[in-house]
Order: sequence, then structure tokens, then C-alpha cells
Amino acid sequence: MSPEDFAVLCVLGDRRSLLHKPRCPPHKEKYVLRLLSVLILATVCLFGQQFAFARPGQVTAITNVEVFDATGAAPWRGTVLIRDGRIIEAGPKVKAPRGAKVIKGEGRALLPGFYDVHTHWGPRATPSALPDVAAAYLAAGVTTVLDFHQPPEAFQPRREWLSQIPSPHVNMVARMSTPGGHGADWSDETTTKWVFTDESAQRAVQELLPYQPDYIKVFTDGWRYGMSPEETSMNEETLSALAGEAHKNNIRILTHTVTAHRGALAARAGVDIIAHSLQDRVIAEEEVADIVASGVFYAPTLAIYEPRRPGAPELDMESAAVRQRVWKYGNAEENLRTLFAAGVPVALGTDAGIGGLVHGDASLREIELFVAAGLPPADALIAATANSAAALGLAEDRGTIAAGKRADIVLINGKPWETISDVRKISLVLVDGAVVYDAANPPKPLPATLAARPAPALIDDFERADGRTAIDTLPVTDLDFGMERSVITFTRRPRATGDHVLSVSARMARKENPMAGVLFPLSRGSVIPADATAYEGVSAELFGAGDYTLRILSMQGAWEARVSAGEGWNSINVPFTDFAFTGNREAAPEWTGDDLLQVGVLVNRAASETAWFEIDDIGFYPAP
Repeated sequence: MSPEDFAVLCVLGDRRSLLHKPRCPPHKEKYVLRLLSVLILATVCLFGQQFAFARPGQVTAITNVEVFDATGAAPWRGTVLIRDGRIIEAGPKVKAPRGAKVIKGEGRALLPGFYDVHTHWGPRATPSALPDVAAAYLAAGVTTVLDFHQPPEAFQPRREWLSQIPSPHVNMVARMSTPGGHGADWSDETTTKWVFTDESAQRAVQELLPYQPDYIKVFTDGWRYGMSPEETSMNEETLSALAGEAHKNNIRILTHTVTAHRGALAARAGVDIIAHSLQDRVIAEEEVADIVASGVFYAPTLAIYEPRRPGAPELDMESAAVRQRVWKYGNAEENLRTLFAAGVPVALGTDAGIGGLVHGDASLREIELFVAAGLPPADALIAATANSAAALGLAEDRGTIAAGKRADIVLINGKPWETISDVRKISLVLVDGAVVYDAANPPKPLPATLAARPAPALIDDFERADGRTAIDTLPVTDLDFGMERSVITFTRRPRATGDHVLSVSARMARKENPMAGVLFPLSRGSVIPADATAYEGVSAELFGAGDYTLRILSMQGAWEARVSAGEGWNSINVPFTDFAFTGNREAAPEWTGDDLLQVGVLVNRAASETAWFEIDDIGFYPAP
């Protein structure tokens, strides 16, 4: 590690693990402080007003502010002192020391930063670009979130990207489900691992450890809300083994659980957070007892289930589907009241990024819905702060206003413990003691993507024995998603010429127009785009007679070209001009070639048929 990296790591912390922040050895402190001053100046020059730092060692004092400390105590007026990212003192009698950077708190309330333990930072979300999502959460006062949407290959590149911009603390969450279960129906096994026994669950956890997931989400419940056929669910033995293996490695478990009896099962299995509302019926006393006894937290994600969102048209109560949705939401509210009254700690999650639920705004709406369901405003605020921190195992680090806690703070123009809608009157937000959002001086938008890197001529020649491409990315399967889906496997094998090829086999799903293939990311996790404008098209060698589809995934969507191969090996060169846009847009965007994420080879065959082909030397070819 370079001295510069060491300095950033010591002061700002390592995004790979938000549970353990490094401390600088004494002999490095003077060097770190000098270097940090340079880094701060560079950051301010780069981002302008988006960050506001005190000097290393300097105290920031938020004075004469009404403090809701989320400990259960009544709000009090006083001063909060911050130094080097931590609260060093807070109370009614605290005074700002000489030389402190003063933030005047008159007329404002100070609370711990809010949480959202259930979000999806996906390409179809609102907003969708990573910097815009981060900014939306900061503008909502949310300082810690969990992202459920990324393949593990993307964890580290996204952590590095987030460390370079104003951002909440973003925890990367790995995913597991059962074969044929929810979450397994729209992703490959590099994104969602499929397990069905205690042994496979334990092994799957071990396979994830090199990626350092902050948490694991488990899709345990196949009930699809009565709107479509039920998918598979996870049995208690498997879930218990999974949770036990994760806990051995200091990883907490959240579950997608939506039925009352499976909520009790998840609690008995030892999960840490039940995410989503139990809503198929009113919960039974014995199920409440199981949940209470387990100590599990409950994050009901009411916002994703709200039958009529603010500003939406009136509900058509003549519709059976609408009546069913209203009935389920009534169950969700009643079960929340029951579990809260029984002493189950409530945390805040939303499922934002799914179903049109807007990042940031949804988190504030969830707090309002807690109160609408019957929680007192103060308890709703504690759910959004201290309880959520405890649910994530972070209570010693953040979640309340107290000496020693991380200075993740929101200032509000109002008193939300009296009027819950005041949570929307965000004035100022601090993360690690730095001002990252100021309503009076909103930050300017940042670029939606990282700068593209030049695309390599060779993506893969399949000579690496570890299964990774020549550019150190992990090939992934491309499937026809859904309950009924094609099965595909691929392996590296020797070629007669002495080098190696990728051998691909598939059994097509029993449905109309099944599809299967292999995609080759152009960066780890397909996070950094590749600029292929120096090339004319895609090249590859294909073995196996038949029709194929070449697919290019760009930041704008998918582009495809059809090719045919004869017997034996076929060398193909397909110009970019042959690719047609297939994404979900009314009008096709213009091809640029400078924002490519993946290149792949697909086959389309009849239902239940098998397919076999081989690939070698896939890449780009230059213009003549």
C-alpha cells in the first residue's frame, strides 16, 4: 500500500468493510495529517461545495440546536462537537471551543443520519446512475444504505467509485436463493447463488468470502403475493446452516420473507433482519412469540406495498387486484403494530429502486408510513436511526448522538418527533463529520459513469486456468429469465492446436423462444465502460454449425447481430454497423461505441432442444 493510500484508508476508512475502521499507528499520524490537508484541498477543488471539511484535528461545533439523540431520551437543546469524523461531546452544557468551525443550529433539529437497509441500485431505478443515487440519499438525510442489486464481482469497483464522490456509507449485499426461487428467476448464479441444503448453503457462504460482502440477503419465501404462481422457498435447516456459517464470518443475514409462517421460520433459523412485510394474513400468537424470542429485527418496507402512493390517482376499488392489494397492506400494517407492541425492534428498509420506488424519497416515506400504521413519531425516528444501526451490527459505531459515535448527522428545519412530515425539511447532512449536502447550496450533478477505458483487442483466448478472461473478468451466463429457464454450462478445454477454447452446452427451456449464452464483461463487474471506437467490430472463432446472436451490452442498452456458422471452426468478423438496438426504448439511441460493458455469444433453439458450441479468441478487430 502506498503512503497516499494509507492516509486515505486511515482517515476516511476502507469501503470494503464498514464495520471495522482502521486506526493510524502513532508514528504515521503527523504524516497522515499533512497529507490529508493536501487531499482535502484537492477534493474541495474537485467537488466545490459538495464537501465541507474542518482541518484535521479541528473541532466543528453545531451550536444551540435541538437534539433528538435517538436513545429514547426527550429532545434537548445544546451543542454537538465533532472532530476527525467523530462526535467528541454532546449536551446542553457543552460549549464551542476557541477556533472551532461553528455551524449555527438555531431553529433546526439535529438527528442521527437515517438508514435504508433495503435498496436496489439498478439500471432501471429512479434515479439510476450511481452518483445520482448517492446524491438522492444524501438529500434525504440517509447516511447508511444497503445495496441488494450487485453481483459480487462489482463490489470492489463500486466501492472504489463511491469512495471518490459524496456518498452515504453503502454496504454491498450478496444474494442467495433456492433453485426456482424468487431472486433466482432473474439472475445467474454469479449474482444470486442457489442453495437447497445445509451443505450447499455453507459452501455458498464460503465462496462469497473473497468478495468481502458486508451482508447477505436470502430469498427465503416463494409466495408471490397471490398474483402469480408460488416459487420455491427455503427450508429451516438450510436457512439455519446458512445463517450460522455467515455469523461465523461476522456477516449478518437479511431475508426476503413475506408470509407469517415463514417469518417465524426465518426467526427460528437465526436471521438478523426480516425484510418485507408479513402480509398473507394476520400473524398468529405463536409466530409472534418465535419472532420475539429470536431477537430478530423487522424492516417491513411499507413503501413498496403502499396501495396508493402520494400523487397517484384514486384507487379503483371495483378491481379485484386493487382490493387484494389493499387487504394485504392492511395485514402488513396490523402485523407491524402487533410486532412493535410485542417488543420486536423495527428497522427502516424500502425496496427503493424496484417498482418505481424513488431512491431517497422512499426512505422518508417509510418513516411517514410507520406513523400512519400506528408507531409514535419518536419511535419511527428511532427505527430509522438507532434500531437500523443495531440491526446492522453498527450500534457501537453510529445511529445515536453520543460521544464516540460516527458523526453521521442530519439537520432539519422542524421537529419531526412532533410532526413526522418535517423529516422532509432537510437542511444539512454530514457523513463522517463532513458536510455532504446543504439544501441552501445543492451540489451539482456528477458524471453518470466512470471514464471509459480503451477496449482491449483480445477479450479472451481461454488460456487462463482460473476461469477468468484475458482481461481478468469473470464470464457469466446469459439466460432467458423466469420460472422456466434454460440451463447452461461452460468449461475450458484443450484445442487440437494445443491452446484452449470455451466449450458451451445448453438445454433450452420448455417455452417459446428460449435462449442461452455466455457474456464476457469488459471490466470487473461491468462497472467501468470500455471505449471500442478504435475498432470496426467484434471478432471471434466459433465451432458448431448453426445460428448465433452476438450481443453487446452498452450503457444505453443491448445491441445484437445475427451470424451463421458452418461445420468446423469459423472465423467471424461482425462490424458494429450490423448491430441493432434491442433495449427497452421507444427510439433507438445512436451507437457510440465508447460505453461498452459486455460482449457475448447466444444461441436460440427450439424448446427442450440441446445446443453445443465452442468459442475461441473473442475480441475486437481494427478497421482495415
